[in-house]
Order: sequence, then C-alpha cells, then structure tokens
Amino acid sequence: MTANHPDRDQIRLENVLAALGNPLRLTVVRMLAGGGEHACSAVLQGIPKSTLTHHWRVLRDSGVIWQRPDGRENLLSLRRDDLDARFPGLLDSLLRAVQDDPLTTETTAKNLPVH
Repeated sequence: MTANHPDRDQIRLENVLAALGNPLRLTVVRMLAGGGEHACSAVLQGIPKSTLTHHWRVLRDSGVIWQRPDGRENLLSLRRDDLDARFPGLLDSLLRAVQDDPLTTETTAKNLPVH
C-alpha cells in the first residue's frame, strides 16, 4: 500500500460512497474524471487550505484519488481503474447522474474553478 492510499482490494464501497456524499468532494471527482493529474491548488479555489486538506484526506483514504507530492505542490488524480475494478459501473453511473441532474450539477458547478 502506498502511504495513506488503500490497496485496490482494500477499497470499501461504504467509504467511497461516504466520500462522494459531499458536494465539494463530488466536484473534485467531476473535475478529475477528465483525466490526468491536477495540482491541489487548481482544483477548488476560494476554499481555505485547511478545508481542502480535509477533503483530500477523505478522498485519498477512501481510495477515490491518488495524491502525490511534486515539489511544493501535491498532484491529484482519480483512481478510475481501481474504482472500476472494484465496483464496475459505479463511477460512470455517478458521473452521469451528476451531469444529468440539474440540482447536483448546480451544486457542483459553483465549486469548479473558472479558467
């Protein structure tokens, strides 16, 4: 197991669902679903660093994201392969629901960074 990251077979459905039950964390997953790594500071803006640290920990410890240091920054990426292997179709269903549900889209969109 990588430090603070559960191995694939240790990812528990109840932890994933609990992590994704928060609008800010759901916003992070929505953004990371596009692929690649994203600097922590670029994912959510206008949120206190201590709050972000908490959300990164919940997502990392539940097995939803990878977090790795890169110089003075941490990079985040979605553990899509691991989540798809453990819970086939869950992530796609969740992302589709987020995209198709106006209330959820409204809640998560207001947290996405403006580029």
